[in-house]
Amino acid sequence: MVVSLLWHEANTMRLATRLLGLLCLSAAGFVPQLAAAEKQTVCTITINSADEQKVFRRFLPEDKYEFVELVERNRSEWLASACQAKVSCDMLIVSGHYGEGNEFFAEALDVRDSLSIAELERVSCSGSCPSLFANLKEVYLFGCDTMNPHAQHTVSPEIARSFVREGRSPAEAARLAQSLGAQRGESSRDRMRLVFKDVPVIYGFSSAAPLGPVAASSLNRYFQSAGRADIGTRRPSGRLLQQFAQQGMVAARGMSAGDSLAAMRQDVCMFADTRLPDAKRLESVHELLRRPPAESRLLLDRIERYAAALGQDTRQQPEVAQALERIVGDAPTRERYLAFARDADEPRTRSRMVDVAHTLGWLSRDERRAELAATFGGLLARKSSSGTDVDLACTLNKKRDLDGLLDGVAVPAPQREDIGNAGILACMGSVEAHARVLKGLVSPADADVRIAQTYLGHRPIASADELRAVTRAITGMGSPEAQARALDTLGRHYLADRESLDMLKNLFASTRSWQVQNAIAGVLIRAEPGALAAADLVRTLREHRLKASSGDNMVDALIQRLKLS
Repeated sequence: MVVSLLWHEANTMRLATRLLGLLCLSAAGFVPQLAAAEKQTVCTITINSADEQKVFRRFLPEDKYEFVELVERNRSEWLASACQAKVSCDMLIVSGHYGEGNEFFAEALDVRDSLSIAELERVSCSGSCPSLFANLKEVYLFGCDTMNPHAQHTVSPEIARSFVREGRSPAEAARLAQSLGAQRGESSRDRMRLVFKDVPVIYGFSSAAPLGPVAASSLNRYFQSAGRADIGTRRPSGRLLQQFAQQGMVAARGMSAGDSLAAMRQDVCMFADTRLPDAKRLESVHELLRRPPAESRLLLDRIERYAAALGQDTRQQPEVAQALERIVGDAPTRERYLAFARDADEPRTRSRMVDVAHTLGWLSRDERRAELAATFGGLLARKSSSGTDVDLACTLNKKRDLDGLLDGVAVPAPQREDIGNAGILACMGSVEAHARVLKGLVSPADADVRIAQTYLGHRPIASADELRAVTRAITGMGSPEAQARALDTLGRHYLADRESLDMLKNLFASTRSWQVQNAIAGVLIRAEPGALAAADLVRTLREHRLKASSGDNMVDALIQRLKLS
């Protein structure tokens, strides 16, 4: 009894002393209110709808949780702003569409806000924002495929072949390639785990996520049945996962130091860490290139972006110049890299690797041209080429520095007549091939029209005579479907030639296809206003228009424009 009284008295004195100290500090302005100190910060990144975060706000009491929206509308540096304000998140709710390009984006075209995984990697890896995500207990990702486990980088056959060239048996090479794909495929789930390092629980969707209102309805049911007992516990909530089971919600843990993918995170952070000087980063890139080429191949996009961003001023810095010289002088690594590139199954992969080799100094300008000539020479030796191949050729020769690249390549007559092959040759500056591609635009074959569209997307027709000839050929086409597609392509050229416009007006009056009429209206609405005889054209449109399907009102839009001109 005496012991109990003494313990109680001592405890009371300690508590009184502590309270007195807190009161003194508070009076001096150093200690915030006790209630505020108990609050947890719920950070929200609302790129698309706010439906999900509104439910969290409704069920999480204000005296326990403080909500902070990180997005500042129409300001691109909002994440950096949150870092400067030393925001520290206990929970994070991200709402937005997620897909190609590895970024969260909005559905509405007038909303420019977005959040890329590359930016999150920078924050996570560079230490530039140590407080923002350091105390995260849970992350909620309301976007499609945010936790998709499938690799984004596919393991192509040349990866296994590269292991065979190194002396591995075919069976062992196949096993190594499969293992490498699992470790370096960079699925969406792995990228989220990399970004949110050491976070106990990351919720997301393995496939299509529910739309905002549907997700909000499920969250409502969850909170009504479970309350907030599972929130902030650092453990996955079975009740929450069950509520979203049909939509494929899953939970994972952020990468830790002992994670099997920790080495991948180290490589990714080497590119994302803004604290690293360029000379040090180049040394790391060199080390990466010294590994089996199959491994560096799966990081090609990061190597490519970094090498392309090295400006001339940076290259002239003494330490950077020395690091580049060491890469240039590494002949064994160069030969392994180029052997892998030449064996690549996809021409796009080969050309990208060739460009990286040129940027790093492994290929001179003439050597780069020779490698690319061999790449496209291989394509032209095939029976036909695709629109993807044409797009690649025109993209590579965007600056016209590769004109004449394929002049010395012998292409058999049958292959030369193929529209895809003609498109490649035209992209490389062939005038003769350019004329053949224009004929493809008015071809009855759908594939030919699409290839011509791809080519003209890169190389619009500049000659008024050519535009007139193409317009005349389109008006004589027999297939309304192909004719409408060809007209859509013509519409991107902003016609100003009166003769061409008159041909289209006459076609509008004679066609029996409302799709063709709609496509003609699409061409005319983009034409030079001064070239149109407005009153006469409006009369033709009204007299000869056919009944279109609901929602197809391009003719109405053209009439309205002409009336206002």
